[in-house]
Amino acid sequence: MRSFGRSLLVLIAMFSIASPSFAAPKKKNKTWDDPAVAVKEDPDFSIQGEYVGKYTDDDNKGSIGVQVIALGDGKFRAKSFDGGLPGAGWTGEKGHEADGSLDSSGVVTFADKDGYKATVQKGVMTFLKPDGKAFGSAKHTLRVSNTMGMKPPKGAVVLFNGKEDSLKNWKKGAKIDKGLLCQGVMSIPTFNSHTLHVEFRLPYKPHARGQGRGNSGLYMQGRFETQMLDSFGLVGKHNECGGIYSIKDPDLNMCLPPLSWQTYDIDFTAAQFDDAGKKTKNAQMTVRLNGVVVHKNVALPKSTTASPLKEGPKGGPVYLQNHGNPVRFRNIWILPKD
Repeated sequence: MRSFGRSLLVLIAMFSIASPSFAAPKKKNKTWDDPAVAVKEDPDFSIQGEYVGKYTDDDNKGSIGVQVIALGDGKFRAKSFDGGLPGAGWTGEKGHEADGSLDSSGVVTFADKDGYKATVQKGVMTFLKPDGKAFGSAKHTLRVSNTMGMKPPKGAVVLFNGKEDSLKNWKKGAKIDKGLLCQGVMSIPTFNSHTLHVEFRLPYKPHARGQGRGNSGLYMQGRFETQMLDSFGLVGKHNECGGIYSIKDPDLNMCLPPLSWQTYDIDFTAAQFDDAGKKTKNAQMTVRLNGVVVHKNVALPKSTTASPLKEGPKGGPVYLQNHGNPVRFRNIWILPKD
């Protein structure tokens, strides 16, 4: 981060992320799968999320993005991004972190050893010098993917549109909850090369950590997984949201806060095989998470870990993994290329 000098760079001070998980608290985990319920039952839910604003400190000034991750029981972690949020102005420099707590007055305070602070109250984060003087602020923002609600093009197969009739496209056991498709389903139609659009919502599990925090997965042909996980505020690894599981980290962590609707848009090219069944060319895919390219023409040398199907010349299904978390889906369609 280029500016902030003795200000927010100090405040959000040198806690670089070393792993995709935080130390787990002792309190029993709780899961929310409905934002209307979460906002009523947990005050932390409205505080967590993304903040965008500006700062001015001596000769330094600029734009700033901050992600605030809820860790349960009024505990939070903040990560700063110079220039703006990932995919929306961030300069690409490594973020820094600081911990904060919610007090009885409804204010979250992040502080460092030199007396710099950032407070969050009523959707506004304020940056304060040791003398208490504000030098910038950021407002809570809700980003929406630019592919959200995208309509299926001509020739597309609509796999789920919120209606009971959509269940005919999925194998036995598929369920709908309040108009949304539940995790743990495999499509009956199979596909070779295709373009796929999926909208998904990860649960809010503030006490969970790592792979227990809203886990599912989207498998092309039942073979190649792009991970679904509440990875908001993490570094972006192959086993986090946007990653091609066991193959490649995403170029950018574009995961939004839990219980936000998110999108995957995937351009998949199937592997090629000769008449003897020997693979002659790897499958590949380009992946957009929330409208931003996180993988471009990535070769897939093998089926990913835990895939229900191994590589082969025949097409395969769309598979939405059940990993014990209430992940919900809507507006799923696929456009075959061949």
